[in-house]
Amino acid sequence: MSELRRIRNIGISAHIDSGKTTLSERILYYSGRIHAMGEVHGGGKGATMDFMELEKERGITITSAATSVEWEGHEINLIDTPGHVDFTVEVERSLRVLDGAILVLCGVGGVQSQSLTVDRQMKRYGVPRLAFINKLDRVGADPARVVMQIEEKLGLEAVPLQIPIGAEADFQGVVDLLTMEAVYFDGSQGQSIRREPIPAELRDAAERARQGMLDTLSLYDDELMEMLLEEKQPSPERLIETIRRLTISRDIVPVLMGSAFKNKGVQLLLDAITRYLPSPLDIMYYARDNDNDGAEVALTADPDAPAVAMAFKLVEETFGQLTYTRVYQGQIRKGQTLVNTRTRKTARIGRMVRMHANDREDVEVAKAGDIIAFVAIECSTGDTFCDDKLNYSLESIHAPEPVISLAITTDKGADRDKLSKALSRFVREDPTFHVRTDQESGETIIAGVGELQLEVYVERIRREYGVTVATGAPRVNYREAPTRVAAFNYKHKKQTGGSGQYGHVVGKLEPLPEDSTDAYVFENKVVGGRIPTEYIPSCDKGFQAARMNGPLAGYEVVRVKMVLEDGSSHSVDSSDLAFQIAAREAFKEAYLASKPAILEPIMKVEVEVPTEMQGPVVGDLTSRRGIIHNTENRGPTTAIMADVPLSNMFGYATDVRSMTQGRGTFSMEFGYYKQAPRDVQEEVIAKAKAAAQKR
Repeated sequence: MSELRRIRNIGISAHIDSGKTTLSERILYYSGRIHAMGEVHGGGKGATMDFMELEKERGITITSAATSVEWEGHEINLIDTPGHVDFTVEVERSLRVLDGAILVLCGVGGVQSQSLTVDRQMKRYGVPRLAFINKLDRVGADPARVVMQIEEKLGLEAVPLQIPIGAEADFQGVVDLLTMEAVYFDGSQGQSIRREPIPAELRDAAERARQGMLDTLSLYDDELMEMLLEEKQPSPERLIETIRRLTISRDIVPVLMGSAFKNKGVQLLLDAITRYLPSPLDIMYYARDNDNDGAEVALTADPDAPAVAMAFKLVEETFGQLTYTRVYQGQIRKGQTLVNTRTRKTARIGRMVRMHANDREDVEVAKAGDIIAFVAIECSTGDTFCDDKLNYSLESIHAPEPVISLAITTDKGADRDKLSKALSRFVREDPTFHVRTDQESGETIIAGVGELQLEVYVERIRREYGVTVATGAPRVNYREAPTRVAAFNYKHKKQTGGSGQYGHVVGKLEPLPEDSTDAYVFENKVVGGRIPTEYIPSCDKGFQAARMNGPLAGYEVVRVKMVLEDGSSHSVDSSDLAFQIAAREAFKEAYLASKPAILEPIMKVEVEVPTEMQGPVVGDLTSRRGIIHNTENRGPTTAIMADVPLSNMFGYATDVRSMTQGRGTFSMEFGYYKQAPRDVQEEVIAKAKAAAQKR
């Protein structure tokens, strides 16, 4: 157990270009894991954690990478995650299995759109976090403003443990508010830490900041409050114990500062990880007991308990599947047999490895709290592995719905098998990547959460499988929805000698409110056995089948409630199939009478541009039917927040660069579905009809 207290499972998450990978690289260097620092941009071999060729070329993180380092007698399992919302599932599945996280914020940009998404994910899985304000050496860096944004935009209780010494180009180090010392980072790589008295000009500011820190902590600690009232100064050890307890209970978020690129502040962040973030013993995890009606059971980090582990990420390799796994309870030995509780199949663990980005080292035993990878084990993302004495399931990973799709084809017959193999691999690896065959055209359609995600997968198919593929233009995943109540009364009657078919359904179709989280609701109000009980599920199945292909333009129908009120049956001719057909036709009849509308996906867009170029960019977003919500000055740049229909955002990366002389950046994520204007609806319906006629 004492070993477990020294384990930290943490992730690094942030908005694009906040410096996550650069920070990871510094952590690896200072902990002695690597002997030379790579950079995300620029020459050299690139960053250790960005090991894919595509990541090195584009200077972005595409897949989360895991490694483990040692610091001050603690073992830190570290996962570096992507910032682009297109790869948000990588963040989602990493946070699902981690005990703590570092939220990296840019000293200039502050809390940006993807920071909000990451914060939501951390809250969903109850992950305690530290905040690290990075890039304090940049022009326009303002850590006080970022701390204020953490409180206002994220609703967190931010507690700065440091204040910066100098700003922008003059950023030299930080003042440690616990020990009240100035900390400098000397040497070419910032490897030598020098502690000095606080400079005279910063003494007052440091006193005020320390008092603010103590005031906040005392709100949660009566003993500390008494000490302050008696004007006693708490020791650093007493403060560390309080901050750790409040961080783990998620009452506060300690804030640290620095510049990873300039090698300042990273060692103090490593100290904070070991001091304040939880070990596997500090967090209580729960599973569902499938043998006991899904009752919730607490898992213990006891190495002698029966093993429970979760597969949170899959990577297909030449020698079979690599399955990243978090062990929650017990221990797993090489050669042990475990049960996959979803499939109820057994799996023998032939080989286990500990990952360091793309390198690996073999391990014989994995204990509770470890993050390792199984080699050549067949399973899916989110599967739970247990000792054969247990039948537990851990909560699966939340995956956003796809909003964009494109057709993918290959002309060479020999490449078709390779393409099929590649697509089935990516579907298993990534829960947000979907593949389907269009029933009418026979085309293979791939769908995902963003243009960049699909672009990367197409490029990987070309490189990793050597397949020459062609893609159609990206298509928006529209939805359809009814706008008013409509009744149905449909009788399916077919008699052609012998047993016939008979199904009769009566009821109404109702639109659900715009803010409803349900796409479809079924309500049974049939009384007196007018429709036999065994055929009620058949009606539900028929309604659901019909809504997947809306009569208006062939898109999925959402925000719809089907109320079954009455009907009739035949003692001989009624069947499961007859009621399914009756329900399908009844749905179409009522749906067309409900004044259906096309819904379009609206994206939340954040554009960061030089302030003097703000006007043209705002004008361009408005011309794309965008609604500007807010603009925010961030030193020499301005951030513009807007809601824009996805259909008008294709190719925006090129447009924003040309409008801003290459200096503008943007990020976007799916926001919500909204009824499209009449002209857009007519255009979508016309295109759907034209495509249907071609077939």
